[in-house]
Amino acid sequence: FQHYTSADNCRSAFKAPLEPSTALGGFSGNNYSEASAFIITYPVNNVVEKEGNETERAVAWEKAFIDLAKNELLPMAQSQSLTLSFSSESSIEEELKRESTADAITIVISYLVMFAYISLTLGDTPRLSTFYVSSKVLLGLTGVVLVMLSVLGSVGFFSAIGVKSTLIIMEVIPFLVLAVGVDNMCILVHAVKRQPLELPIEGRVSNALVEVGPSITLASLSEVLAFAVGSFIPMPACRVFSMFAALAVLLDFLLQVTAFVALIVFDFLRAEDRRVDCFPCLKISSPNTDSDKGIGGVRRPGLLARYMKEVHAPILGIWVVKIVVIAIFAAITVASIALATRVEPGLEQQIVLPRDSYLQGYFKNVSEYLRIGPPLYFVVKNYNYSSESNQTNQLCSISQCDSNSLLNEIARESLRPESSHIAKPAASWLDDFLVWVSPEAFGCCRKFTNATYCPPDDQPPCCSSGSGSCGLGGLCKDCTTCFRHADLNNDRPSTMQFKEKLPWFLSALPSADCAKGGHGAYTGSVELQGYENGVIQASSFRTYHTPLNKQRDFVDSLRAAREFSSRVSKSLKMEIFPYSVFYMFFEQYLDIWRTALINLAIAIGAVSLVCFVITWSLWSSGIIMLVLAMIVIDLLGVMAILDIQLNAVSVVNLVMSVGIAVEFCVHITHAFTVSIGDREQRVKEALGTMGASVFSGITLTKLVGVIVLCFSRTEVFVVYYFQMYLALVLLGFLHGLVFLPVVLSIFGPPSRCKLVEKQEDRPSVSLRP
Repeated sequence: FQHYTSADNCRSAFKAPLEPSTALGGFSGNNYSEASAFIITYPVNNVVEKEGNETERAVAWEKAFIDLAKNELLPMAQSQSLTLSFSSESSIEEELKRESTADAITIVISYLVMFAYISLTLGDTPRLSTFYVSSKVLLGLTGVVLVMLSVLGSVGFFSAIGVKSTLIIMEVIPFLVLAVGVDNMCILVHAVKRQPLELPIEGRVSNALVEVGPSITLASLSEVLAFAVGSFIPMPACRVFSMFAALAVLLDFLLQVTAFVALIVFDFLRAEDRRVDCFPCLKISSPNTDSDKGIGGVRRPGLLARYMKEVHAPILGIWVVKIVVIAIFAAITVASIALATRVEPGLEQQIVLPRDSYLQGYFKNVSEYLRIGPPLYFVVKNYNYSSESNQTNQLCSISQCDSNSLLNEIARESLRPESSHIAKPAASWLDDFLVWVSPEAFGCCRKFTNATYCPPDDQPPCCSSGSGSCGLGGLCKDCTTCFRHADLNNDRPSTMQFKEKLPWFLSALPSADCAKGGHGAYTGSVELQGYENGVIQASSFRTYHTPLNKQRDFVDSLRAAREFSSRVSKSLKMEIFPYSVFYMFFEQYLDIWRTALINLAIAIGAVSLVCFVITWSLWSSGIIMLVLAMIVIDLLGVMAILDIQLNAVSVVNLVMSVGIAVEFCVHITHAFTVSIGDREQRVKEALGTMGASVFSGITLTKLVGVIVLCFSRTEVFVVYYFQMYLALVLLGFLHGLVFLPVVLSIFGPPSRCKLVEKQEDRPSVSLRP
């Protein structure tokens, strides 16, 4: 452990020094003998290529390795009371594919539960004698089919133009569109039921569309616009989701105000003709006695509608209750603003993967035993090694190098690993090359009399590995060092010398006589293509991050490496950037707060703009905007309490929450603006007509579908879908049916309707122009 860089018998099987911290784990400090774990790493070539199958070969090798580890190595280790955990670069992707099918049954059950609830809530009050006629199972089923058609239309359109769908799209968008579509279906059917029964069904549907059509249009267009602005998100997962969702919601709205309205007419005609639901060919001949018919041919309001109008609204009308409601909701919003700052960016890998995945144990062991982090490469572009340039001294760290050189700066950063997340000084091919060519390293850079490369004396052909004799009288007795001191300029090779000897160095094997050979350690560190012109297009200097266990550690290490590279690049006037294998996954989290806030602001602003265009009331759109902002802020507070991190999934959910939250606000606000009387009377009327629909058609439909998701086998569904959706539904319900009515009763806009007298002296309501 103390001589792994110098003693020949302490080197690895590939004859190069191997740092103990990269092969051992579970020790403290440098006490390697206390190690309780060891790590084996197989580097596999990963080629960026447009043609060829090198990457496919690497992936195939990894799959074969995982199969071997699962079927043979794991039982072998367990039989010796050892713990074996393993992973490959393609493992996460493969496990995510497996996960996509793991919860298919849960999602289907969720949809079926929502469908069953739709069928019940669309029908009349269930009675055993008339249930088979008054139920709306067939209507609910056709409504669900329209939802599925809108999702298929969206997926089909974007697939046709070459946009690929993602796991989030296939699992979330049907649920989203079903949740949105169910709301509109319930509101339309309930509005038809509220119309006078003496009118023909066409007239009732027409009046229902006049009553609820504007709010349905407003809610749907607001959702479409909220998702459409998300298509400008730079994060691909959010952008693609928003595109698919916007088109699916738009198609669903168009189908509902056309096809579903026609289906409502057919279903009401079926019920009035006493035909059995789902089997309309069967007709019941018993007399039509509708006990729900009230005075004047109007259906008697249901229990929920009566509660909203006669109990809920009067309680909210008490001034003490109003003050308490506003104070509580304001306090929750202020607390949520403070809590939202604690929401951390990231996505824990253990949450995303199935609970029975072999990677769960791997990540647990990496966190527990590993004492060094992922390799970190500082890549230098266009390094000018010519004699006229000073860039060699700006990079190296041996004698005569600049004190502020790249490698000296990396070494200084490694002295404060808590903030830099750099574990140790970088391994430098440039330093080793400059030492390798120097005359002091007598056994390293040597040449035959014909000016070709001569290896050290302890390597073939100078030394025959079979005979074991390595005398001075062999083939290499006439070899000489490449350069004398006089041949070098301040111990630095000239442009021609550098160009000629660099390939020798990169192919030289390290051994006892010369440990500085670059083969193995630096084979992939230098891009030799085009280097003959005096400029190396790209080269890397390898070090290691400190152990990274939490998502914040990964994000902070990436940010620190970026900031360090930017500072050194400006100082040296060279292009330098950091790279580690996990950067491509965590780069999104550097600006995710900015991305989330901008898109939430745009979505809320877009919804308010649609509200203003349709209602032509800044008053109404301002109140809706306030309630939407409070729901989103409170949802961020809930995320902080439940330790839900900010990532592509939660940003999608937050943008989606704007679209869904509109449903809880728009219908009540629209009903309030088209009612007559003072504010208290109009709130009571709005809750009586739309409060029941919002509760049964919006809140409960989403609630029954969400609760099923808590039985998911995958943690990501429980955390990001069950918990977040449940919080959204409860927050939307409380803001829409408690806070919003109170705000409208105090600050609500004036009515857009006025009383007009009909010829038969009955008052009627008409909209103001």
